[in-house]
Amino acid sequence: MSDMNSQENGGKVYDIAIAVAVVLGIMMFIVPLPTVILDALMAMNLIFSLIVLLLVLYNKKAVEFSLFPFVLLMATVFGLVLNISSTRLILTRGASFDGRMIRAFSSFVVGSGGSEGLVVGFIIFIIIIAVQAVVITKGASRVSEVAARFTLDALPGKQMAVEAEYNSGAITEEEFKSRKREIQQESDFYGAMDGASKFISGNVKVGIFITVINVLGGFIVGVALHNEPLASALGTYITFAVGDGLLSQFPALLVSVAMGIVVTRSASAGDTLSSVMIKQFSRDARVYGIGAGVLVLFALLPGFPWYVLIPMAALLGFYALKVSRVKKADFEKMRSKEAEAMKPRDESAEMSPVVPLDPLSLELGDGLIPLVDRDKGAELLERVHRIRRESALDLGLVIPRIRIIDNMRLEPSEYCFKIKGVDVGRGKIRMGYYLCINPGGIKEEIPGEKTRDPAFGLPGLWVSEDKRDQAERAGYTVVDPPSIIATHLTEIIKRYASELLGRQETHAILETLRKEYPAVVDESQKVLNLGEIQKVLQALLEEQVSIRNMVAILEALADYAPVTRETRFLTEKARQALARQICLQYSGEDRRLRVLTINQVLEQKIIESRVETSSGVMSALEPAVQREWIKALSRSVASVQEQGWAPVLLCSEAARYLVKSSTRRELPDLVVLSVPEIVADIIVEQIGEISLESMAA
Repeated sequence: MSDMNSQENGGKVYDIAIAVAVVLGIMMFIVPLPTVILDALMAMNLIFSLIVLLLVLYNKKAVEFSLFPFVLLMATVFGLVLNISSTRLILTRGASFDGRMIRAFSSFVVGSGGSEGLVVGFIIFIIIIAVQAVVITKGASRVSEVAARFTLDALPGKQMAVEAEYNSGAITEEEFKSRKREIQQESDFYGAMDGASKFISGNVKVGIFITVINVLGGFIVGVALHNEPLASALGTYITFAVGDGLLSQFPALLVSVAMGIVVTRSASAGDTLSSVMIKQFSRDARVYGIGAGVLVLFALLPGFPWYVLIPMAALLGFYALKVSRVKKADFEKMRSKEAEAMKPRDESAEMSPVVPLDPLSLELGDGLIPLVDRDKGAELLERVHRIRRESALDLGLVIPRIRIIDNMRLEPSEYCFKIKGVDVGRGKIRMGYYLCINPGGIKEEIPGEKTRDPAFGLPGLWVSEDKRDQAERAGYTVVDPPSIIATHLTEIIKRYASELLGRQETHAILETLRKEYPAVVDESQKVLNLGEIQKVLQALLEEQVSIRNMVAILEALADYAPVTRETRFLTEKARQALARQICLQYSGEDRRLRVLTINQVLEQKIIESRVETSSGVMSALEPAVQREWIKALSRSVASVQEQGWAPVLLCSEAARYLVKSSTRRELPDLVVLSVPEIVADIIVEQIGEISLESMAA
């Protein structure tokens, strides 16, 4: 805790220091500075620009120095502040100006050669300004503009590619988020660089203007105000103007070079500029051998400096020999690795003791590959990603990554869903055709190939593109191939959600919940272990009850686990804790829940058939009674469905689980609720009662 507090305090100190520095820098535009402070700040500006250049050179990726546009602005403003401060001191003090940094630069460049030194120094200054303005700054500005444009244009494609890799299971969720963040940072960086490059070009123009003002202003001040001789005034102020201009433009030149390196380099991720240069300049030894030969040829011609060319040729020849040896060694190493790989090995040593299985995978025949081809839109990948997100919201369970692979053993038009390597659903798709399903009540027949919907088993027709409009006008539900697979996937997830929830997933849910509700998680885990909580959650998911409200579920488990740790009992109490959620799931917009009920005698008979097995409690009605019970229930369910309502069966708490277990095989989608699961503001409407003919007789 003390470390965190110290870090927070340190961060606040740095924030205050940066704010104070920015304000003081702006104030320096109008506040005169002593020459000692001016010298110190000019030295600081020079070394800061050098540090920026070195940071850029050693970056592995351009976006690693994402602060560069801001640094560019601050360096430009700081240089202009110093330039204005030095101009004020030069014009006010004239020949008595004692700025050591400016005097040193002016003496070094101009020298002491009188008017000749002034002319040479001024020409050098103009050349430096021209190189920076016309070559470096203009070129870097153009490159940054083009880079920003192409980066922004490529942003949607890059994001879709990352999402496609994530949906196909090639990358983890953490990698997906990290790469999306990197792509966004890259677009933001190059967009900012496009604007920041204008600071440098503006700085160059202002530098030229300030230098001219220094010369003209110094001439006026020296001759008109200080009564200095013309030659003396020109020598003094041109010398100081050139020194001041060079001292302000040299750091700007370093920053301009850094900007040019940032926007022009395309080093591979994880490589510095130097490593990329070494790799690319040492690809072929013949280049340097030929270069050495050309230099020797020039050295033999009359008039050429052989004493310069021969040593250079020797260096190039030596480097060519070194590169060829390295390439030969790399080739031998590669050959030895290939030979080692071809040797027979002990298979038991190669194989891992655990062969992992994908929690959920989609295998496609080669004829369905276009559905996941990025060059053709990869529409199915986007559907899969959306289904995973919707399932997390509907069921409260984050579905693991769905691995999509091609399987040559499938028919070209066939696909298959597998959970942990086991086939749980498959279907066939006719590419270029649409599946038409009759929602009921449509009498018009349309030509097409008869088939069945793979998700629900409903009868349907395959129709071509030209028959699609006709089918839609006739009232058919028309589904394209990606939607067929997506719908099937949704049903697979709902049906097998309990199998996708393992102990590791349960542990992840609890650990995530612990961050916000530590007391709830800790109390529930004191009375139940991880496996017992998992079984309750699986039982809820098996009946398509969302476990998103984990707080209510864990609180119910903590309340009733001291009574008994039986999974069935705890599941019923968890359902009752989610009563409102369950009722709203099956009631209409008018909050009316239409239910079937069970004859009291029949319900009692089901309760009495209760038996304990190794798999838990279940109903064990006599075979004849069981058949009659399922037959009567099926008739009632069909009648309810014909009226457009979802079949919901209401019974007592003691009978609910037994009723569900007795109907799970024949009517797996039947919703069975108990009376305690009905909340007060839901209107219950009985639409039928189920009884057996033998009991009525």
